[in-house]
Amino acid sequence: MGLLERRGKEKDSRKKLILKSARTLFFEKGFNNVTVDEIAKFSELGKGSIYLCFNSKEEIYAQILLNDIENFNQQVSILFNKKKIAADLLVEFSYIYVDFFLNDPELFRILMTFMLQPAKMNLSEKINSQILTANARSIDAIGKILQLGVASKEFPSNMNLKQNQNAIWGLLNGIISLYLYFGQQIKRKEKISSTIKLALEIFIKGLKQE
Repeated sequence: MGLLERRGKEKDSRKKLILKSARTLFFEKGFNNVTVDEIAKFSELGKGSIYLCFNSKEEIYAQILLNDIENFNQQVSILFNKKKIAADLLVEFSYIYVDFFLNDPELFRILMTFMLQPAKMNLSEKINSQILTANARSIDAIGKILQLGVASKEFPSNMNLKQNQNAIWGLLNGIISLYLYFGQQIKRKEKISSTIKLALEIFIKGLKQE
């Protein structure tokens, strides 16, 4: 192994260690309450080593967000191998989406901040574009399910796919927001799942009546 290759692998290992440490701290304390100094200490690295890999705390969390969105998209891709009607796929997609954020509620807050107030994240144009592209793939998966419903005549052929996929994505985020920051944590998943199931049943019933 050459010197450059070895240094590249060492840097990749440091980046993975930093991301793992930062994820633990963000989950325990929240994004705003964690400093780069704390990430360095938790990683057992010097602060300078953090800045050799990342430009800021925001960039560290953005990379965590990007990695998690990509993992979510991989989970969702498996849905399309299942022989299920579109309505059932929408419900299953929704449950995957809910579990994604219930495993790390801070992730949901950061994603919403990124979507609604991107300037606050202070990210490079490259990372900003990567997150937008990855998140668009998540939303487009809803449209793909709707298209399957149209193809199978489960949904009307004249439905506006883009408008309806965005409406469903907004519906999911609204329900998650409603219960993620209110009510008892022990009943959170049950409340979110049952509300989403009911909301989708109403939404799908409306689609079929178009």
